This record gives sequence, C-alpha cells and structure tokens, in this order.
Amino acid sequence: ERGRGDVEDEDRPERAEPLSDCEREIIQDTWGQVYKNCEDVGVSVLIRFFVNFPSAKQYFSQFQDMEDPEEMERSSQLRHHARRFMNALNTVVENLHDPEKVSSVLALVGKAHAIKHKVEPMYFKILTGVILEVLSEDFPEFFTTEVQMIWTKLMGALYWHVTGAYTEVGWLQVSSSAV
Repeated sequence: ERGRGDVEDEDRPERAEPLSDCEREIIQDTWGQVYKNCEDVGVSVLIRFFVNFPSAKQYFSQFQDMEDPEEMERSSQLRHHARRFMNALNTVVENLHDPEKVSSVLALVGKAHAIKHKVEPMYFKILTGVILEVLSEDFPEFFTTEVQMIWTKLMGALYWHVTGAYTEVGWLQVSSSAV
C-alpha cells in the first residue's frame, strides 16, 4: 500500500476514472484541432500559468525574474518547455487506447519533476485547471460544456498518474511551500 494522503489532502482514489470509448474519441477529435496550433497553445497555457501563479517560475532559471508576459513569450526556455509539454500531452492523447503507455509516459513526467526539478505536485493540479481554461477560451466552438467535462476527467487522470509517481519516489510534503 503506497503512502496514502502524502500527495493529496483527501484520500487518493484507487485509480483514475477510466474514459469510455466515446469520451476517448471526443478528446482525440478536439485535441486534433488544438494540436494544429500546438506551440501557440502551449505558450499561452504556460504564460497564463506563470502570470497567475508566479511562484511556479522559481523552477526556471531563464524567466524566474520576468514579470512581463511579452518578455516571457520570447524566452527560448519557455517556448522549449511549451513544446515538450504539448508533445507529452499529445503522446497521452494519441495513446488513450493503451493505459500502460499513458501510465508510463506520465510516470516519467512525474518522476522527472519530483526528483530532478523538485517541483511541488500541487503545481500540476493548478496547471490542469489552466489547460482547461485556455482550451475552452481559445476553442469555444469545440469545447462545449459536455466536452469540457470529458477533458476535466482526462485532467484528473493526468494528475492522478503524475502524483502517483511522486508517491512512488517517496515525496512526502505537498502543500508545504506555496511560495
């Protein structure tokens, strides 16, 4: 039994809520529209994340002191991270039919952020919210209320997998420093 409650205040569910075939198709269809603009969307998500949650910038040497969103947008480190983040999301969406693959991709993401970058897991919770916000604002014709609910379920699964990796590497404190 993994150390329950380490990564979340509430009890961690036994598993991520599975997506139905229909939900999977809806995610893949809507993602197809998003991914055409993957770099712009990735940059928009990260900039909104860093503007609204400036403490998240502490992990990035190049733009941790930047205040101006336009300056952030020109940061090669930010653009590079936006690309990596969108590519990881793309791998997850393309492999929704293969839970093992999704699990292993997200475990790698979780472990890298826990061990190498020492990122507080709560930032993933915040980021999933920002992703949903930006997608529904930028693609309102695709992100209807129903579609948003399905994407919310996917984001919950993402968070579940990533934080599971934190628990496995023995990450204990979670909401300690919201600097």
